[in-house]
Amino acid sequence: MATKLELFADYFQIYVMDDDSEATKTGIGDVWTEQAILDGLGVAEHALAFGTAVNVTVDVTIGLLTGQPDDDSDDFDHVVEASLNLASGRLVVLGCTDYIPDAARFDMPAGWIRIRTSRRNLEAAAFPDLDSEDEPEDMEEIRIQAWPAPHSQPHIIKRWTPPEA
Repeated sequence: MATKLELFADYFQIYVMDDDSEATKTGIGDVWTEQAILDGLGVAEHALAFGTAVNVTVDVTIGLLTGQPDDDSDDFDHVVEASLNLASGRLVVLGCTDYIPDAARFDMPAGWIRIRTSRRNLEAAAFPDLDSEDEPEDMEEIRIQAWPAPHSQPHIIKRWTPPEA
């Protein structure tokens, strides 16, 4: 079963983290290296930051899985994966300036999990038609899938490059 959220992607990012992570107190802004910005993926052991194409509200769907999902990257513009140490067994998903106590939380088995973030509708969201910029078809869609898996290196499955403005 999937859970749908609307998150404010302030500063062009959303977070996924362990509920007991130090990042719930200090944030994870230091993960944004030049390469991380290009990849749309900032990685710390207990927290991940995912870049967005927009600095507004985004549609987010969370799927908690028992195993690795099939590759459906053809249906998305940008797809990345990274490991997260979920020591508490509670996954927190939020916009970077959201009030953490009010953030969505999901129970999962404690330990290492894999997070795949698939984003679509990026060009329409980043460069909306002036006549319809507040329409649902101009909203960035993000799907976050999480499943138990041993730690492995981050992986850029599919990269979106914005068109020249």
